[in-house]
Amino acid sequence: MTDPLFRVRRLRKEFAGHAVLRDADAEIRRGEVLGLIGENGAGKSTFMKILSGIYEPTSGTLELEGRPIAFDSPSDARRAGVSIVPQEFNLAADLSVEENVFLGAELLKFGWLLDRARMRARTAELLAELGANVSPEDRIDSLSAAQKQLVEVGKALAFDARLLILDEPTTMLTRREIDRLFALMRSLKARGMALVYVSHKLAEVKAICDRVIVLKDGELVREAPIAEIEPAEMARCMVGRELREIYPPKREAAGSVVLEVRGLSSPGAFADVSFTAREGEILGFAGLVGAGRTEVAEALMGLRPSSGVVRIGGEDAKARNADQAVRRGLGYLSEDRQGSGILTGFGIAENMTLVSLRDYMSFAFVVDHEKESAKARTWRQRFGIKAGDLDAPLESLSGGNQQKVSLAKTLDPGPRVVIVDEPTRGVDVAAKQEIYLFLSELAGKGTALILISSELEEIIGMCDRVLVMREGRIVGELEGEAVQEREIMYLATGLQAGANA
Repeated sequence: MTDPLFRVRRLRKEFAGHAVLRDADAEIRRGEVLGLIGENGAGKSTFMKILSGIYEPTSGTLELEGRPIAFDSPSDARRAGVSIVPQEFNLAADLSVEENVFLGAELLKFGWLLDRARMRARTAELLAELGANVSPEDRIDSLSAAQKQLVEVGKALAFDARLLILDEPTTMLTRREIDRLFALMRSLKARGMALVYVSHKLAEVKAICDRVIVLKDGELVREAPIAEIEPAEMARCMVGRELREIYPPKREAAGSVVLEVRGLSSPGAFADVSFTAREGEILGFAGLVGAGRTEVAEALMGLRPSSGVVRIGGEDAKARNADQAVRRGLGYLSEDRQGSGILTGFGIAENMTLVSLRDYMSFAFVVDHEKESAKARTWRQRFGIKAGDLDAPLESLSGGNQQKVSLAKTLDPGPRVVIVDEPTRGVDVAAKQEIYLFLSELAGKGTALILISSELEEIIGMCDRVLVMREGRIVGELEGEAVQEREIMYLATGLQAGANA
């Protein structure tokens, strides 16, 4: 057995007297990928933030190579060789890729002058190793979510890390990008690096990890070599109960057409997109990263310029901005939860009413906070959001509970058509099941749902009909028994022409 690089002893963290991590003991070994799993709110994020210097523990000790150590800041941890790839992007949008990779740790020449050539060369080397189709000089705000994810990985690897923590690193990646990342992880492991892999994708944990630890309600409840534990048992340990079929049964045939899109185009993003969505239907949009799925959603919501016809219930619904789209019956759950979905410094109730605030205003344009809080309590109960105080800032919630708040915000205005883009990104298996059930119930009440997802299992398990996009165009339509992984991938990669190609 390899000696531990890192050891935590009786690690405890409290917030306002409430323990979110309770006396955890764990070892992280050189040349090993350690899986860290648990439900949202189990304490994973707190554990990682202590290891990476973001939080100080309330009690307990950290040991690095057998010696006690304390981190005063993330930069302090980084100097000790601890790097983290965060789930939510921590990038400066108006800076270039190379500037982000070396932000706060710029390379210098002559002791004071920025060595841009060396930073650019090192960044290019890292991007090539990751197989990222990105230039060091590209601005972050011009990149897709998947490209930003790879920049975050490159940023973590830019220095001599001894411990690399990856928090949901594959959420926005294609299968090919995931394979590249796993190959890189195996290479780093072979060099003696210790890696902590945090993911809700239990099949990936099984595939890449050597050992797994399970957190539940802040306590370490299971540790096992990966060869001795299967994904089903991991899920049972996480949620404390048996999880039956995660996807709800599909419903009967949908109703009449509620959304009609004809000839929708946006320069440089997609062209001539036409489709319909029916009442009570879950319509899937599948395709490789960059195919144009999210861009279509943004155009429908008035978030990017476009031409074409959009009708809801037979009436014009072409929107110039998001507020107009909401008033015409559209709701949108963004794939970038913290970037454009919620305001983490605001309270839970305030976030839930962000897009429907006018409904809570009195004649004097003053917010009726009692009415707002009453509705927020209804949403909290409906989604099972784990939060006692509705005024608590959203940043105090786990990722899964933040996603539920974001979904409540999307639904609060009562839209007729709801677009959900990567609705279970960074969400644990139990919360996924809850979200799937709620979306199914929503469709059962007549709402038309458009589901955009990079997880083919999710598309197949939830959707009645699937539109496949490639290079900015709809290239095929699948329905019923034809909604299969092979058929979707054939269309997405151009190996097969579809019904609408």
